[in-house]
Amino acid sequence: MPYLESIKVFVRVVELGSITSGGRDLRLTPAVASKRIKELEQRLGTRLLNRTTRKLVPTEAGRLFYDHARGVVASLEDAEAAIAGLEGKPRGTVRVTAPLGVGRRLVAPLVPLFCEAHPGVEIRLRLSDRRVDLFEDEQDVAFFLGQPQDSTLKLRKIADCPRVLCAAPAYLARAGVPRVPQDLLTHNCLLLRFPRSPEYFWVLDGPDGPIKLEVSGRFDTDEGDVLLDWALGGWGIVMKPRFEVAAHLQSGALVEILPDTPPQGALLGCLYPHRKLQDPKVQRFIDFMLRHCRAALERS
Repeated sequence: MPYLESIKVFVRVVELGSITSGGRDLRLTPAVASKRIKELEQRLGTRLLNRTTRKLVPTEAGRLFYDHARGVVASLEDAEAAIAGLEGKPRGTVRVTAPLGVGRRLVAPLVPLFCEAHPGVEIRLRLSDRRVDLFEDEQDVAFFLGQPQDSTLKLRKIADCPRVLCAAPAYLARAGVPRVPQDLLTHNCLLLRFPRSPEYFWVLDGPDGPIKLEVSGRFDTDEGDVLLDWALGGWGIVMKPRFEVAAHLQSGALVEILPDTPPQGALLGCLYPHRKLQDPKVQRFIDFMLRHCRAALERS
């Protein structure tokens, strides 16, 4: 068992780039995680990791060992999941990623309820508006808002989500209210941007078809909730799913813009690898989340 535990630690350290992060992911102190790596290197008789100025990287031997070890860990997790399925009591860890807004408002409040109903399951929730690679980042489930691109993943739809353009009354009083879509080109548009981000254009639903606008702004960010804070502060126009801003629209803190030509809607759903289809804990987590997320959206 110590050998298998050391392999698990090594795999997570390589994937996360540091002993501290790898240990934390497995709920181990940095000292214990470092000890596991040293024990593994002693057993194999070779150095597996090199430290650079920024992070740990595998040596040639470490990379070769990792390529095989990650398969061992995955097979072990599958075997444990199969046994748990026979017993009817799923157990183990489900690694989940979600965009900030979706994660905070829909997913995070439901995690304690799911864990309470399934005491043998642990949830590791990671929130980021950046695009996540399920395989590279070793995630089991990814919630997304938009349109999925990877056809190798299994898709479960939660709901169609209309989006709105909105801004604070103070911004509109200062900069003017857009009357037609092309007016947006002269406004400070608050954009979600990061490497390989799709948001370099806003596409609106016009009476004669899509209207594609190359909008711009004086500042942008890779976190959606920062965009919302800027909009509430009166700094520009933001595009958001309606459920994320419904309370602000109702209170008058934000005002909907161009309601007759709204942004194209988005699909809210979750993705997971096909190999997870037989994992009871993943199946139950997804079923639970879809049921409760749909109910929450209907109430919003």
